[in-house]
Amino acid sequence: MAKPVILAVDDDAAVLGAVERDLKQRYRADYRVMTAGSPAEGRDAARELATRNAQIALFLVDQRMPGMTGLDLLREVIPLHPDARKVLLTAYADTDVAISGINQIALDHYLMKPWDPPEDRLYPVLDDLLMEWRARVVPAFDGIRVMGSEWSPPSFDAKEFLSRNRVPYQWVDVDRDATARALVESLAGDLNRLPVVVFPDGSHLVAPSIVELAAKSGLQTQATRPFYDVIVIGGGPAGLANAVYGASEGLRTVIVESTATGGQAGTSSMIENYLGFPAGVTGADLAQRAVAQARKFGAEVLSGQEVVGLRREDPYRVVMLADGTELTAYCVMITTGMSARTLPVPGLEALHGLGVYYGAAMTEAARYRGRDVVIVGGANSAGQGALFFARYARKVYIVIRATDLVPVMSQYLVDRIRAAPNIELITEVDVDAVQGTGALDAVVVKHAKSGDLRTIPAAAMFIFIGVKPHADAFAGTLELDGQGFVMTGTDLPLEHGRPRGWLLAREPYAFETNIPGVFAAGDVRSGANRRVAAAVGEGSAAIYSVHRYLRTV
Repeated sequence: MAKPVILAVDDDAAVLGAVERDLKQRYRADYRVMTAGSPAEGRDAARELATRNAQIALFLVDQRMPGMTGLDLLREVIPLHPDARKVLLTAYADTDVAISGINQIALDHYLMKPWDPPEDRLYPVLDDLLMEWRARVVPAFDGIRVMGSEWSPPSFDAKEFLSRNRVPYQWVDVDRDATARALVESLAGDLNRLPVVVFPDGSHLVAPSIVELAAKSGLQTQATRPFYDVIVIGGGPAGLANAVYGASEGLRTVIVESTATGGQAGTSSMIENYLGFPAGVTGADLAQRAVAQARKFGAEVLSGQEVVGLRREDPYRVVMLADGTELTAYCVMITTGMSARTLPVPGLEALHGLGVYYGAAMTEAARYRGRDVVIVGGANSAGQGALFFARYARKVYIVIRATDLVPVMSQYLVDRIRAAPNIELITEVDVDAVQGTGALDAVVVKHAKSGDLRTIPAAAMFIFIGVKPHADAFAGTLELDGQGFVMTGTDLPLEHGRPRGWLLAREPYAFETNIPGVFAAGDVRSGANRRVAAAVGEGSAAIYSVHRYLRTV
């Protein structure tokens, strides 16, 4: 842990040198002694230390300095370091000013120059102040800090991205932390550009994009090779399995993931029917294990990169990224999976991240402790989410169109939901409206048969109402079915007995699309079995077709 700082500010070089000498002689073992030769330097140093989350234990500031008095300087810097002890260096004629400072800014002490000998006139005072500071102040967090507002959707997005990628961070709410608010205003200019993400080295990002946040957080965002054997688009269970088997068999492999590895499965609070985990496994843990395994065999994982297109340049396949860069390989494996469909309710989108969430949003669980939440949907992901939030919320309402959770939801989840005392199932209803300005207050549901309306007071709504494939980037390039899923193998539409546009003498391999060397597996593939284990199986099996194709190029 970094040492707390004692900052001395004086425009007289001789006095400042004497201060630094005496402070280091006594305190250098436990504190970092820093000096500034002007008020401007002192102000900049205080701001820089606040950005680094370095704690200032004590300010020792001269009162008479050109351009700004010591008291005026302390007024400016104390909002950034409110717990620091404040000591003013004064001449005999400044004692009235010092007493005024005690009343105005809670000055802790003033010392008249000269202070010789320090053993009698300096150290006893500072010893008491520093002892009091250590007794009251909690050591600072040494890591990434996300400073934002709970009413800011971009702040939620940043937290969710870091959490899902297992990047440790500290959340600081500027609406509740005056020190953080002052720092954000000094770095961003105002409170409308959130979040401000501050890093341990003192650097910061204001309202960053996902790729900027990924790169600055230490995640890999750029490829290290000019060419690969296989590019895996999507880091869900199918993509991770494909990368593990491809890399372990010697293929130069890279995964491109737009948000976080694990896909929809990565948001599951607990998967209890996955083979080999009798006690269950969280989606995040399963994804982390798979990523570690893929990297062990040499696969690269690019985070925060969105694929916007695919191009054929025989014998190569080119993947285009949103930042303008391109990746080239012999083969492409599309495992982009699916995402939750949006709920078509007027005004709901304005509350996204402000009480309305798609998926589990587990980072928000503590925020809704002791409050009521609504789960929309009746599949396994909704059941897992309901049980997870039931541990925190006062009441969890599950609202579904069907008459019962069975048979869509697994029986083990249904049994646990029925046994939970704070979960209520509301059947045969649709979400008709949402209420709230700036935050969700209530959800209005409408009975499908009677048309009766019911208002459910709720602080949050988590939506699991079905999914849509992530295949828009390949529309017009690959054959998609009527629902937008990628068609492969024997499912490809035929013309004159052959797949449309297929020029090779052979038939498409299993999992191969209408473009040779481009494959699809997992939930994005037309006809796939939408289960985690099935996605892992498809990703694993598809590597056999990749090897068959590579033997032809």
